[in-house]
Amino acid sequence: MKLVGITGSIGCGKTTIAKIINNLGYTVFDVDGWVRRIYFDKVFLQVLDNKFPGVVKNGTADKRALRNIVFSDNNKLKVLEGLIHPFLEENVKKIIRKNAYYDDLFFLDVALLFEMKWDKFCDFILVADVDYEIQKQRVMLRDKVSAEDFDKINNVQMKNSEKIKMADIVIDTNKSRNLLKAELINVIKGLEACHD
Repeated sequence: MKLVGITGSIGCGKTTIAKIINNLGYTVFDVDGWVRRIYFDKVFLQVLDNKFPGVVKNGTADKRALRNIVFSDNNKLKVLEGLIHPFLEENVKKIIRKNAYYDDLFFLDVALLFEMKWDKFCDFILVADVDYEIQKQRVMLRDKVSAEDFDKINNVQMKNSEKIKMADIVIDTNKSRNLLKAELINVIKGLEACHD
């Protein structure tokens, strides 16, 4: 298998790229989806409640309250990542073992690819990029957060400029969906033509 990591900072268009690639018929593993599923796991919720008292109410995590805690305190963010990342890494290793003998391209949609050091699992890395002001407006509109909240989230993530330095491919997502799709088709053709 050839594994292509799709990453980029919040609001840079990583998910849009992943959806287009998925619609083109390729397998895209959605790591954010894995994270969402963790929050339905009773054992995880118990651990979460122990580490962050008051965040779990009636068997459900208050993600907004949790986000406010972890994006205001980097140590608490590291505690949360320490709970989630081992589960995610086990999942990615299972996928690699299961698909190791296929010659196909597989894609991994993961925001914290470099932060989790998952670039070691990838044959290629694609980074979504967009102008900072567009990124900010997208996140504020999509997540209904203030400029201050956007800055809190953005400041704890690795800067996109750093991610770009480690990328094999950079896609500017400030274009129409059709143009983005055409560009991605060409990129994928290039990736399929690459041989180890």
